[in-house]
Amino acid sequence: MAIKTYNPTTPGRRGMTTQDMSEVTTRKPLKSLLKSKKQNAGRNNAGRITVRHRGGGVKRHHRLMTHNLAPGTVATIEEIEYDPNRSARIARIKDQNGLYHYILADTSMQVGKEIRSGADAPVESSNRMPLANIPIGSQIYAIEINPGKGAQMVRSAGTKAQLMAKEGDYAQVRLPSGEVRKIRVECTAAIGIVGNVQHQNVKIGSAGRNRRKGIRPGVRGVVMNAADHPHGGGDGGRHGTGKAPRTPWGQLTLGYRTRRRKDVAGVIIKSRHDAKRKK
Repeated sequence: MAIKTYNPTTPGRRGMTTQDMSEVTTRKPLKSLLKSKKQNAGRNNAGRITVRHRGGGVKRHHRLMTHNLAPGTVATIEEIEYDPNRSARIARIKDQNGLYHYILADTSMQVGKEIRSGADAPVESSNRMPLANIPIGSQIYAIEINPGKGAQMVRSAGTKAQLMAKEGDYAQVRLPSGEVRKIRVECTAAIGIVGNVQHQNVKIGSAGRNRRKGIRPGVRGVVMNAADHPHGGGDGGRHGTGKAPRTPWGQLTLGYRTRRRKDVAGVIIKSRHDAKRKK
């Protein structure tokens, strides 16, 4: 997939690029796999803003994704579609029972290709199987964390993980962040690389394009009043934060631990921060 550029007809268009949609085979999604999506503008069920800088944007519909194909599924890819809710492309497949599903599309998927799921599936790209059946060194995506729960890791455009080793009931997987993590061998994953690999190279180019995505402007804390942000206040010209960077509610940001230790106790073999520390 290539990146398309625009002629510099306006200042906003000068640096703007967009995705090449040549791999998308249809513009019309399957109506039975759509669900209306309510715009909450970053507010929770109590009406309080929990995610700032959200609101507006074009109307979208959810695509009902299948992140855990049943073992024994044999399906044919019918369409490759655009999904406004994710960076990756999605594939519309039809299984042996005539049922339709949406799954993540990888770089090798094309209309007419047959894919399989389960322990008996052949070791080929796009097929889904337990980690116990995948050869060491393979590139994988859409990985389960808990057996049977469905894919939760490595789902965004262009991402891939690598199966490093197997030992007893666990496999060692190197994630895109560089973290090496233990995952049970019963967990399933798909072989390949998530499609739309050039997504990270797209340049937004204009503020209006972000607004259409539902992203509102962000304001730096140092230009606010002291009543509105810990970085705010002060007389005269420009100044720094004056303290360690923190959120509007005083929580530290840089270097602040957010992951609960007991959730990953004994699971992480190599931290994603190790490579950064060596530099």
